[in-house]
Amino acid sequence: MKKNVLMLAALLIVMAAVIVGCVKDGVDVGTALDLEEAQLITFGNSDVIDGAYIVVFKDEALPTKRADVNRVNYVAKQEEMNDFAKKIISEKRFSERPIKYSYVKTISGVAMDLTENEVEVLLRDDRVDFIEQDQMFHVTMGGPPGGGGGGGSAAQTTPWGITRVGGAMDGTNAGRAWIIDSGIDLDHEDLNVDVANSRSFLSGGQSSNPDDQNGHGTHVAGTVAAIDNEIGVIGVAAGAPVVSVRVLDRRGSGSNSGVIAGVDYVGANASSGDAANMSLGGGASTALDNAVKAAAGACPMVLAAGNESQHAGNVSPARANGNNIYTVSSMTSSDSWSSFSNYGNPPVDYCAPGSSINSTYKSGGYATLSGTSMAAPHVCGILLIGGISTDGRVNGDPDGNADPIAHH
Repeated sequence: MKKNVLMLAALLIVMAAVIVGCVKDGVDVGTALDLEEAQLITFGNSDVIDGAYIVVFKDEALPTKRADVNRVNYVAKQEEMNDFAKKIISEKRFSERPIKYSYVKTISGVAMDLTENEVEVLLRDDRVDFIEQDQMFHVTMGGPPGGGGGGGSAAQTTPWGITRVGGAMDGTNAGRAWIIDSGIDLDHEDLNVDVANSRSFLSGGQSSNPDDQNGHGTHVAGTVAAIDNEIGVIGVAAGAPVVSVRVLDRRGSGSNSGVIAGVDYVGANASSGDAANMSLGGGASTALDNAVKAAAGACPMVLAAGNESQHAGNVSPARANGNNIYTVSSMTSSDSWSSFSNYGNPPVDYCAPGSSINSTYKSGGYATLSGTSMAAPHVCGILLIGGISTDGRVNGDPDGNADPIAHH
């Protein structure tokens, strides 16, 4: 009998060692470990941020419930989440470290730096749902800028994409467009920027100013809502207020943890009638996908399909699929497929103009850009001025299932 007990104990020790080894090694390409404890999600791409993680807690373990979070108490609830995470750090006898971001509305969790050993410890805590390695996200461009610079003195023109989707409608009484991107030129004369609600979610000592230093976010905002004012260009929902939710730096890059912080902010602050646009992308991310799905309960979320000429199901947030979520591919002015565009149904819902799109740009200027980044805001603008319909199907869709062309 004693011999059997010793053998069983030895077997349990071996099994425990195997599990610990699996947790330490992680799993490549965004696959979660199949453990009874929390899951660890790691990635095998060059954009991972060493030592940086997103820790997602189980909702039932928290003093703050996501359903109780609103725009009035949002900051206070973030402080509660900070305190909760710091309590766990203290319990585990980890050294003190800053909490980079706290998520309270769309997911429940924090972003912080951890060692491999600390990750292993947290994975055994029954309050933790999963832990995901942080990674870099980027603007989704199909080509370099063209025709940039210049002020707004030129006579107003209507870009071809605006006409194609039935835009250039009065959006002055529409809801707000939340532009989760590189920021917006806050004083561009062709944009109605809601500066009071604009925020920056850059970390690491970067600018806390939501003003655009890259140009991409301003371009997106102009397609959605450039003002009908006889100068520059006109947007789909002309004159609608645009909110800068800056998550990307002057190079058009930012952390996934920062992007989720922007999504969480929109989820807590958007209102009925608003719409949000995400013309950015990176590797597959369960944390970001879940945040986008939850934010869609506050307002429609419009996502660029991406520009890698691959299936959109391989990248986030494009692969997020659900009610009130719209993933958008790109086409040319001849209704033909843009060669750079990602594809796949699901998650792609609509195709929209994305090649050679003229719009507003940083420093009061204008530029012509290409990408699914340019296609998505056409759909965002449509949603601000009413229900979305279709007008034909794109030619040459590589998946053989032609996407419907979005139209007001």
